[in-house]
Amino acid sequence: MSDVKVESLLINYKTLEDFKQFQAYGHQELSMLEDLQNNIVENNSKSPFYGIYYGNRLVARMSLYERSKKFDHYFNPPQDYLVLFKLEVLPDYRKHGYGKMLVDYAKSFNLPIKTNPFINSHGFWEKMGFERASYNIERDLGENPFIWMPPGVKEAIRPIQLNDETYMSDGKQ
Repeated sequence: MSDVKVESLLINYKTLEDFKQFQAYGHQELSMLEDLQNNIVENNSKSPFYGIYYGNRLVARMSLYERSKKFDHYFNPPQDYLVLFKLEVLPDYRKHGYGKMLVDYAKSFNLPIKTNPFINSHGFWEKMGFERASYNIERDLGENPFIWMPPGVKEAIRPIQLNDETYMSDGKQ
């Protein structure tokens, strides 16, 4: 596994073809085909897609988007952070550390990370050092985000208004 590495994926038709192999195994909510098709404008545009090739085959991938601190409702102090979407490893390549490699790559930016786990993957995210964000009905809108925080960053605890009473997102009144 020492010869594999995480790399930025170009936004082009070759990557589009590589993504199609995930469609046979993947879950609809993990599909990145539309995301990629919408981004195919120029080959040199900044790609939010990262992947791991084993030989010539793309075996693992994720989307990683940077969000401005003006939209940060998760971390204290407010700051730029990453949103990790749609991490997926092809079935024959699972349990080989490729998912961990992608997460470690995202962590290497040393920015807080938010993700919304899909398909019974909560255990994976906990193993990667993520924790459930305190649920905020206005902010999370039915999602159950997990967050990872580098040293010096804490979760933002924001007040929640329910039935004319204010609660902190940690449940205290």
